[in-house]
Amino acid sequence: MCGIVGYIGHKQAAPILLDGLSKLEYRGYDSAGLAVRDGDNDAVVVKAVGKLVNLSNKTNGGAALPGCCGIGHTRWATHGAPSLINAHPHVSGNCTGSGSGEVESEVVGVHNGIIENFQELKEKLIRHNYKFYSDTDTEVLIKLVDYYYKKYKVGPIDAIAKTLVRVRGSYALEVMFKDYPGEVYVARQQSPMIIGVSGDESFIASDVPAILKYTRDVYYIDNMEMARIRAGEVTFFNLDGDEVEKEVTTVTFSAEAAEKGGFEHFMMKEIHEQPKVVADTIGKYVRDGKIDLSEVGITNEEAKDISQIYIVACGSAWHVGVEMQYIIEDLTGIPVRVELASEFRYRKMAVDKKALTVVISQSGETADSLAALRMAKEQGLKTLAIVNVVGSSIAREADHVMYTAAGPEISVATTKAYSCQLICGYLLTLKLAEVKGTLEDDSRLGYYIEEIKSIPEKIEKILEEKERIQWFSAKFANAHDIFFIGRGIDYAICLEGSLKMKEISYIHSEAYAAGELKHGTISLIEDGTLVIGVLTQPSLDEKTISNMAECKSRGAYLMGLTTYGNYNVEDQVDFTVYIPRVDEHFVGSLAIIPLQLLGYYTSVAKGLDVDKPRNLAKSVTVE
Repeated sequence: MCGIVGYIGHKQAAPILLDGLSKLEYRGYDSAGLAVRDGDNDAVVVKAVGKLVNLSNKTNGGAALPGCCGIGHTRWATHGAPSLINAHPHVSGNCTGSGSGEVESEVVGVHNGIIENFQELKEKLIRHNYKFYSDTDTEVLIKLVDYYYKKYKVGPIDAIAKTLVRVRGSYALEVMFKDYPGEVYVARQQSPMIIGVSGDESFIASDVPAILKYTRDVYYIDNMEMARIRAGEVTFFNLDGDEVEKEVTTVTFSAEAAEKGGFEHFMMKEIHEQPKVVADTIGKYVRDGKIDLSEVGITNEEAKDISQIYIVACGSAWHVGVEMQYIIEDLTGIPVRVELASEFRYRKMAVDKKALTVVISQSGETADSLAALRMAKEQGLKTLAIVNVVGSSIAREADHVMYTAAGPEISVATTKAYSCQLICGYLLTLKLAEVKGTLEDDSRLGYYIEEIKSIPEKIEKILEEKERIQWFSAKFANAHDIFFIGRGIDYAICLEGSLKMKEISYIHSEAYAAGELKHGTISLIEDGTLVIGVLTQPSLDEKTISNMAECKSRGAYLMGLTTYGNYNVEDQVDFTVYIPRVDEHFVGSLAIIPLQLLGYYTSVAKGLDVDKPRNLAKSVTVE
């Protein structure tokens, strides 16, 4: 949530900062701002409410702001409503918050995260004659840095260190000091931040896409660490002020991977990337017809010892976990509990010390998932992260990591990362089944691997028929309610299909286990209500069709999603979507594609902002 950028070099900073912020729009924001210094002059701060284009217009695309050192921010309102005064950057002086102009302040800065004890700190600063112009916790943080800087007459690193010890919460902090032109100082706790270098230029961002255009060599700053950044030079410090050595990491995907590539929206581009990234994820862990998880680091002995699995995640990643639960229990016999990270972290429950905790997160920075991971480790549980972002907090803190090969995902509504997480779940399951010897016979493993390897080509076939989904979605663009129903794995697919619909089309949509309809939900069915039944599990299809018939008798319009060959569904529903056959354990990877397309085309038909739906952020890095 929110976006941070920074630049120090020999080029004009503002256009680079604006370009970086544009690559972070998917994170969600309601206002934006820049602070740029031209040599020894005071920083010039410019802010705007609403879309980033408003800030760009205010600065003539950045051309109106001279200077080669600057910071930028897109704000997601937490403390204080969206407004010019509350927008970042914030300053240590008594600024009116007018939105533009030179400011005579010792400290100018931006911040992602939440300072939990900001009210207590604010009262302390008021007692020391500080005045506040905004409602934000960020202004408190900037003025606290200023307070320690002046009180102890120390350098920026010491002032920031004293501040970090005093605050509680999460932050990615980026500040400039009046006495130190050509330098930017940063600190991190929980909220993501990376620093890139290229020759005599340095770049700061809260996510890789913001700087991919300029460099692929990045540093990851750890929790409770600080850094001094000059042109082409980065020095890291711990809380004691001692220098910390860091190794540079080269980002493997290209800048083009974070561009639309001719598609109207990132979401459609990422839907179409699924055959490739799914194949890449399979190829990462399947070699010579065998599953190789050596880079994950779980030994066969450890795998044999696993007596239970806790899957912890949020949003779409949680839906991956629900689907994994059915597959793991069926193929390995290991009992599985799927927990929402925001609930798991606060649960007081007895845990199995031989359990494996699997934490799933695209960004690797999801606040609740990270907290749940730490809680699991505190209780002595082995942890495995399934993440997409190399070097992310969850990846670094988990005992074992299984990386997806999705590449950068820009659209807020996940598609390709979700699909790659599913593949990781399949392969992890089969490895556990192989080690524990729970498959029917030796040939069964080879069969399952071949079925998984067939998935990319079958996704391609589904995408070739997307126009039919586009036609259908236009019929229901003005729907008020849509219900998704299924049983078993089909229910897990429904959860994600429903989320795709509601988050980008703003249509009220719910997913239900089909057998639960008669326990209240069927009272919501009216004439014309769209009910989508997912019917990919042969042993359960008849029961779900029966539930759909009950909805039809009450006026519902029925759409059935099933596999080729299951043609009796056509006689029971109003509209049928077919997908290629694959082993029923892995059919979720195919069944979700039409539902992704349905959500996408419905949003387009309504003229909505597909990639940046209202009120949502790509990575939820605060509670």
